[in-house]
Amino acid sequence: MSALSGGVALQAVHHVGLVVRDLDRSIHFYHDVLGLPFANEPTPWFDGPELEKGVGVPGARLRQVCFWAGEHTMMELIEYGNRPETSTHPVPNNHLGAAHVCFRVADVRATRAELERQGVTFYSDVNVVDSGPLAGWRWVYFSDPDGLALELVEIAYYLEDGRRLAADAYLRTRPDLATVEARLAASVVSTSPDPTGSHRSDAYPEEL
Repeated sequence: MSALSGGVALQAVHHVGLVVRDLDRSIHFYHDVLGLPFANEPTPWFDGPELEKGVGVPGARLRQVCFWAGEHTMMELIEYGNRPETSTHPVPNNHLGAAHVCFRVADVRATRAELERQGVTFYSDVNVVDSGPLAGWRWVYFSDPDGLALELVEIAYYLEDGRRLAADAYLRTRPDLATVEARLAASVVSTSPDPTGSHRSDAYPEEL
């Protein structure tokens, strides 16, 4: 795959990574329940100035494991030994920085039923999309033992020509970068915390 004009040549998604509370507990879920095979065994704890700089975390101490999620993609789980005591809940799905991992399956309903038999709870029934940009998706969300968001998706069909034409149309009509930056700057001003303290934009729901 060649790079687009002004871009770089990204070959594929090599891995996705999640920070978990306890690596051994997560291995029970991702390996034993989801069935992901090991790409590497769990590492011992490691730390040091190079790691601190590499991950951008002062005093970083961690161990990790990688699983295969298909033929070419890996999933990495990381346990930090210096995770802040206040970091006990996952980031809500609508917060900046929130992420989820989606696993493609051949039959989303059958996979959902099998995981339910193993005690996995899903957010909803399977969602079926047959119009718009995601036409062909059959998807459903669930969580790992730490409450991190995961997803199953079955791609029943993919309208490649329509998606390509729609993406080209977006690129022709999208706002320029200066307009976007101005919009973001204005939104920061409008959502600034109330100096009285009555507005808490960083508050987590109590049920989390």
